[in-house]
Amino acid sequence: QVQLVESGGGLVQPGGSLRLSCTLSGSTLDIYPIAWFRQAPGKEREGVASISVRDGNTYYTESVKGRFSISRDNVKNTVYLQMNSLEPDDTAGYYCAAAAPRARIGLPRLQNYSTWGQGTQVTVSP
Repeated sequence: QVQLVESGGGLVQPGGSLRLSCTLSGSTLDIYPIAWFRQAPGKEREGVASISVRDGNTYYTESVKGRFSISRDNVKNTVYLQMNSLEPDDTAGYYCAAAAPRARIGLPRLQNYSTWGQGTQVTVSP
C-alpha cells in the first residue's frame, strides 16, 4: 500500500523560503513520477511542479518558474519542493501526489495522479 506524507509547511514572510518534503512508503520512490499541487480557499487545485522517473526531468507551472525547485532523493524515498522568493499568492495547502509506476509525465496534470498525501499548509504573510 503506497502512502505519501508531506511536511515542512508553515508561516513565512514575503520573500522568504520554505522546503517541503514528501516521503513515500510501501514501495520504492524511483519508479513513481511525483508532483506537487496546491489549493487555496475558493480556488481549484493546480499543478505546481513535477519530476519524472527515468531521467529526472522537471516541469513547473509558469507562476513559480525561477522560484521553486523540485528534486528527489531515492535513497531517502523523499521528494522535495524548495520554495524561494515566496509571495502572498503562494499561500495554499500543498499536496504531493504519485502517478502510475513508470508513467511518462510532463507538466503536472490532476488527472494523471492517483495517490495523494494529506497536505501541508503554506502561509505567506507579513
